[in-house]
Amino acid sequence: QVQLVESGGGLVQEGGSLRLSCAASGRGASSYAMGWFRQAPGKEREFVAEVSWSGMNTLYADSVKGRFTISRDNNQHTVYLQMNSLKLEDTAVYTCAADSIGWPLSSIETDYEAWGQGTQVTVSA
Repeated sequence: QVQLVESGGGLVQEGGSLRLSCAASGRGASSYAMGWFRQAPGKEREFVAEVSWSGMNTLYADSVKGRFTISRDNNQHTVYLQMNSLKLEDTAVYTCAADSIGWPLSSIETDYEAWGQGTQVTVSA
């Protein structure tokens, strides 16, 4: 099974940018579609974005469309989430996840088989 490790979280001011990384290891790591989810305090985990195994197709939550960009580098076995124009409501623990089926792209948690530990993103006023 694939193992996932996130990095790049931190504290950023409203309107700023941050890039998250998710390093994948294990058999077939580059063949998975990869997604990002987030969970804010007191709220349920929600879908953010997914990218297909090839990197050619993406899916975004309406709340981040136009501000966030998901991408991947299969040579580095890494998936990125570039977050621009950050808002206070983007504060959450961001977790990457692997989807072995990968098509169609999915926003449903149960379609993902492996999860990282998460990285905290805090947006301040």
